[in-house]
Formats: sequence, C-alpha cells, structure tokens
Amino acid sequence: MNKIRKGDQVIVIAGRDKGKRGTVARRVDDEHVVVDGVNVVKKHVKPNPMKGTTGGVIDKTMPIHQSNVAIWNAATSKADRVGIKLLDGGRKVRVYKSTGEEIKA
Repeated sequence: MNKIRKGDQVIVIAGRDKGKRGTVARRVDDEHVVVDGVNVVKKHVKPNPMKGTTGGVIDKTMPIHQSNVAIWNAATSKADRVGIKLLDGGRKVRVYKSTGEEIKA
C-alpha cells in the first residue's frame, strides 16, 4: 500500500523546493511522484510539425522522490507521517501518526 497517493496534499521537506505545498498529480513509479508547482524546470523543446508543437523553452514539472515529501495534516497545519491501520473487516486504511485519525482521500 502506497503511503502517498494521487490527490494527496503534501509538503516538500527536503531539496530546492523545501516548504512548498502542492497536490500529488500522479505517481511515476514506486518511488517518485509529480507534485503540482514543485520541481519545475526549464526544458528546451524542439519543434515537431507532425504533432503540431512549437519549439522553445517550456516549464515542466519533474518527478520528486517520495522520501522528500510528507503528507499535510490540515487539522494540525503541519507535515505528518503516515501509518497503516488494519480495521476489523480486514481492510487497511492510512492514518496520521500524530493523531491516529484516518486520512480521507
């Protein structure tokens, strides 16, 4: 079970964009996530007339390692760790480590 999922509010805890908050747009693989507005780089793009794209310099959001982000707990307004709790029916849910409440996603 992934502790950070698409749609989660996260805050960057390490790196160039430390302190920025954003929403997880997608998971690239098991270890990397793309967060809106975080790790934005300038990318030089060649024009491709077959696809109808123009060349130039564009801003592109690149993936960031999931260890460099923490889930945002709106109740405490702080970054928090994620734990896994097993319910009575055998279902696993994600919970905040500090409060123990379930993460609504």
